Amino acid sequence: MNEVVIVEAVRTPVGRRNGFLSDIRPDELFAKVLKELVCRVNLDPAEVEDVIAGCVSQVGEQAGDVARVASLISGFPKEVPGVTIDRQCGSSQQAVHFASQAIASGDMDVVIAGGVESMSRVPMFSNMKGSEYSKKLTSQYEIINQGLSAERIAEHWKLSKQELDEFAVKSHEKALTAIEEARFEREIVPLEVKDKNGLPITMKDDEGPRAGTSSESLGHLKPAFQGDGVITAGNASQISDGASAVLLMSRQKAESLGLKPRFRVVARSVVGSDPTFMLTGPVPATQKVLQKAGLRLEEIDLFEVNEAFAPVPLFWLKETGADPDKLNVNGGAIALGHPLGATGTKLMTTLMHELERTGGRYGLQAVCEGMGMANATIIERLEG
Repeated sequence: MNEVVIVEAVRTPVGRRNGFLSDIRPDELFAKVLKELVCRVNLDPAEVEDVIAGCVSQVGEQAGDVARVASLISGFPKEVPGVTIDRQCGSSQQAVHFASQAIASGDMDVVIAGGVESMSRVPMFSNMKGSEYSKKLTSQYEIINQGLSAERIAEHWKLSKQELDEFAVKSHEKALTAIEEARFEREIVPLEVKDKNGLPITMKDDEGPRAGTSSESLGHLKPAFQGDGVITAGNASQISDGASAVLLMSRQKAESLGLKPRFRVVARSVVGSDPTFMLTGPVPATQKVLQKAGLRLEEIDLFEVNEAFAPVPLFWLKETGADPDKLNVNGGAIALGHPLGATGTKLMTTLMHELERTGGRYGLQAVCEGMGMANATIIERLEG
């Protein structure tokens, strides 16, 4: 099989709900990332054989195959196709998997995998408006929303509200440190937006992290899903806007184009998990991808586990025994936001740049997904 390498990865800064990015259509937002991705490596977009994009709420401005629409907006040749997929919060990570599989099999040599979600302009669940789950499903499983699933995980793994809030505080602190030290600078494409007064400004940083976040301030927030619960807006991921993408190639193709392979895709996994607990999939996905890669947990230098809700990375740490100092070192979705369809490749973009910054070799990423699923991916930094 062909060796699959990553040549480039970029993302937008992530905007808060109704924040700086809310004036930009999602198809146009993703187009900005696509254009930046090929410009950074001076790649003729005619070389791209497919654009695979994750997007969860495929309705309104995100309908009509946003991958194809955005590629046309970006100025890619009309011969470059695009396809949009939905594996819930792991959609763009699954896009990386599909792209990798196409390249490994020899079917393609150059593929862009990415994702977009404008949760300000296309609200979550708007694609399900007026519909109900099949009774043939609900007769087999108790289908609840993810917030209640997070509550059950917290209860089952005996995670207190104080633990969840303390984790959330650390997420903000790490994100603010990363911004202050310009750790995200290379991975972000700056965007021209308007401030509150309608004046043009350049957005270079993520909008979500909040200075002064403390356990005390979070402690005053009311439960969001259950009257006596522990999940609040403060220890859950932020509703956000954003786009991201990575450029994958076969090593042979990259070298023939004179491009430097920066990372190798080592292994991929996807699992189904209990649809009621819903968010527990990252543990078996992690175990499966490590087995496929022939690696031990201790050999992984950095982990990115999506902070959909604070119980997810915390129970993942308990179950895997991973070093907490290697997890989400620049903060996570609690501070930085979770633009659903874009999150997978957003996390991968950050993971790549942080491995390069610190000199680490292996990175592992895992994302929990709606209806009980998870993807995990291991990448390896290449020398030279």
